Amino acid sequence: MENDTGIPLETRSVETKSLAVRNLSDSDIGSAFDEFMSAFAAFREANDERLRRIEKHADADVLLREKVDRINQALDEQKAVLDQYVLKNARPPLGQASPRVNVEHKQAFSGYIRRGDEQALRNLEMKAHSYGSGPDGGYLVPAELETEIGRRLAALSPIRAISTVRQVSGAVLKKPFSVSGPATGWVGETASRTQTSSATLAELQFPTTEIYAMPAATSTLLDDAAIDVEQWIAGEVEAAFAEQEGQAFVTGDGTNKPRGFTSYETVDNASWVWGKLGHIKTGVDGALPTTAPSDKLIELVYALKAGYRQNAHFVMNRKTQALLRMLKDDNGNYLWQLPTRIGDKASLMGFGLVEAEHMPDIAEDSLSIAFGDFARGYLVVDRIGVRVLRDPYSAKPYVLFYVTKRVGGGVQDFDAIKLLKFSA
Repeated sequence: MENDTGIPLETRSVETKSLAVRNLSDSDIGSAFDEFMSAFAAFREANDERLRRIEKHADADVLLREKVDRINQALDEQKAVLDQYVLKNARPPLGQASPRVNVEHKQAFSGYIRRGDEQALRNLEMKAHSYGSGPDGGYLVPAELETEIGRRLAALSPIRAISTVRQVSGAVLKKPFSVSGPATGWVGETASRTQTSSATLAELQFPTTEIYAMPAATSTLLDDAAIDVEQWIAGEVEAAFAEQEGQAFVTGDGTNKPRGFTSYETVDNASWVWGKLGHIKTGVDGALPTTAPSDKLIELVYALKAGYRQNAHFVMNRKTQALLRMLKDDNGNYLWQLPTRIGDKASLMGFGLVEAEHMPDIAEDSLSIAFGDFARGYLVVDRIGVRVLRDPYSAKPYVLFYVTKRVGGGVQDFDAIKLLKFSA
């Protein structure tokens, strides 16, 4: 088929960018950001031509559609690379985030990890009257390592990064919530005052459940004094914890894991009641309407009360974002806007856009797009303490490290999150 778009179909320079994360410098990150901006410019040019073709001929040729899809996919890949660059470059050295370092605990923990020397840790934790530690239950990691794992999880787990995080010392966080305030009324200056009804309180419970990782190391690695053991443990467990958390905060059923916000019962937003999440229907099964599709996004935005919109984010997976990236408003402006600076998020209709890969793909009756103030709507509960148990026996010649922490989560304000349901 003849190509008369005036745009070269070859996009290899955009599509074949290596995804390997190299040794980083400011120039590496700047170069990756420039390439991402160039890729978006190429995408916008090709998609504009596709839309002009549709308006003129009622359809675009196959080659042009394939080109737009290829560049769209390349944009996703380059954004992922850029995010890795920024994250890796921003990680501070362990132990430097807090000026107060318990040197005695740090040295005892290092001895336990490297040589299995339990005595120093046991003496320290007996002095601290710790009930949850020991050779069977695992030893508490130093405070600075626990802080570092928490910081990295916030960077890697998208829902945690935009939600409220609370630390607790018990197994369950119980939170009272006012469902309705006290009744009020107007009254004359000298008229009698009658008693009003009191506020209605409800209690939400957020139990913490155990999440674990079990990295392995050789004795040779642990004997090497040049290796920062705490840095290694944090690096090993961060991805495992973040992957499990990210899925649970979105789809978890609440059984031995946090409860994800998409697992709650939803109702049409016009019939919203406390305890359920409101949804807006697209009017088409498994798709946006072909006419004015952006109107449904606007309806979703304004389904949220004004007080929540100020700090609201869109949440969706990468496939859904790729679809919305092609949409324009009535003035011909793209709804999706690329980040203006390195480290910033892309935006949709002026609101921050967060990629959560465990959000469902667009399908019939799927809840593929969420919009809301997650800082007020979703609560992540961390039980204080990360524990590690050293196991040199089960997988010789490797030494296993059973690292555990307890995490819970769930919706705390059912009016702060709305969902777009792809159904008629």
